[in-house]
Amino acid sequence: MAGPGDPPEGTPEGTPGGEDEYRSVVFDESFIRAARIQEYSAHERLTDHAPAVRRRPVRRRGGLSRQALALVLLIAIAFGTAVYMGLRNPYQTQTARRSTEPLRMTVIPLSPQGAVPGAADPGSLFAHSPAAQFRIGAEGVPLPASRRTAHFSDSQVVASLTTAKEYIVHSSLYPEVLTGQQVRPVRALIDADQLDQFDESFSRPTADGRHAPTGWLVRFDPALAQLADRKVRVQGTLQAAETDSSTLEVTADHTLVYALRPAGAAADAPASLFTVRRELQFRFDREDLRTHQLQLIVSYVQAGPLSCAEDSTNHLRPLLAGQTAKTGGPAGTDPYATGGATALCGALATSAQPRV
Repeated sequence: MAGPGDPPEGTPEGTPGGEDEYRSVVFDESFIRAARIQEYSAHERLTDHAPAVRRRPVRRRGGLSRQALALVLLIAIAFGTAVYMGLRNPYQTQTARRSTEPLRMTVIPLSPQGAVPGAADPGSLFAHSPAAQFRIGAEGVPLPASRRTAHFSDSQVVASLTTAKEYIVHSSLYPEVLTGQQVRPVRALIDADQLDQFDESFSRPTADGRHAPTGWLVRFDPALAQLADRKVRVQGTLQAAETDSSTLEVTADHTLVYALRPAGAAADAPASLFTVRRELQFRFDREDLRTHQLQLIVSYVQAGPLSCAEDSTNHLRPLLAGQTAKTGGPAGTDPYATGGATALCGALATSAQPRV
């Protein structure tokens, strides 16, 4: 017997509504399983009062997408390139630091062979001295032409020379340093490993070749002398060289000439010249170049006119216009000459004094 609504003979072939009419919209089993909407059972609808349908979880395809694989490959290539370039870079940073040596210093007083020449006009003294053609102040400490070395770039070599020049300017041209009022501008440039030696030199100065303040900087006894002219005359050279793959060394050789008057004297009181020759050796590792600091390894100083009987460890105690030394010394030493003095106390050559 036919069901309700069906023709007695069944659905005629070829008539609308037949099986062939809906063949194109029949859903196969795989399509149904992939459907994201699923009807709840009658029991679920009665107990949870849930909506009639629920979303089915989306099945994710296994493995990485092509975009993810491409990104991983790109990162691997970039990392490999960075490692390769780092190995090929001759200027790469080296973490190993060589040990810092303590400063070795020698301060040689030069004693005049007669009375110290003087004049009221400091300019006249300079004009009649070997310092007549010297430059004034920092202009007398020019930077030389520099080139890269086997293990240091152009900028690193220039940085070493610039820091060395800054040390020379701070330690021998700053009025506050020359008069003993400050040491901080100099201390700020010292490598951290040498600060204990630096501080001990000023707290407990000793003539032991390690702890003399005058080995670190130029300063006059403020109770004896004052600057008659702030325009210090300077001439000298700077040279940089690589000593090994991790170290640059800068050698400085400068002669500085100061015009001095007695402390508290009037502006028209006679002035005299005081000459200091400083031969300094600086060392830089890559950490020093980064922090703009240096290691002072050797300080060799000749200074006069001084009395060999006076202690020049803490301050330089200059002989001023018209004064004579209490004791003599060996044969004359000229601080303007290129050769180094060998005595611990020398005699200031007459040719090194102004002709007045």
